[in-house]
Amino acid sequence: MRWLALAMGAILVTIAFLAGARVADTRDGLVFEVIALLAGLAGVSLLMYGWVAATLQAHAVNPPPPIRKPPVQVRSANELLIGVGGVFVAAVLVVGIGLSAGPEWALLGLVLLMPMVIGSAYLCLRFFRAPKRDWRIDLERLTHR
Repeated sequence: MRWLALAMGAILVTIAFLAGARVADTRDGLVFEVIALLAGLAGVSLLMYGWVAATLQAHAVNPPPPIRKPPVQVRSANELLIGVGGVFVAAVLVVGIGLSAGPEWALLGLVLLMPMVIGSAYLCLRFFRAPKRDWRIDLERLTHR
């Protein structure tokens, strides 16, 4: 089956190249363009299936490795502090831009700061959703990493 797919894919890609050579700004040329596109799509799909089918069958025989659960990490309040600090800095910047330049510029500033806001909110959310939390702020870990 795999060799048949490879052969048919090669034939269809060849037909696509031959039809592509006949493409022109006429009605017949448009028909050849459609034939070239569809034959190319089908041919490349069959070629990819022919090459990948052997690796899929080889992996299907081996049993999947056992899934190991990662150890539960204890989230410290450092993540919460950094997250809240990032959201606070972004809010101060957006409010400052809004007061000095207007709401349109504040909206643009918010859009530009969106990755920072999302990252900071993610740190806060990750802390609150963790199964184990340490509410102490470790200043040594904050400064030496």
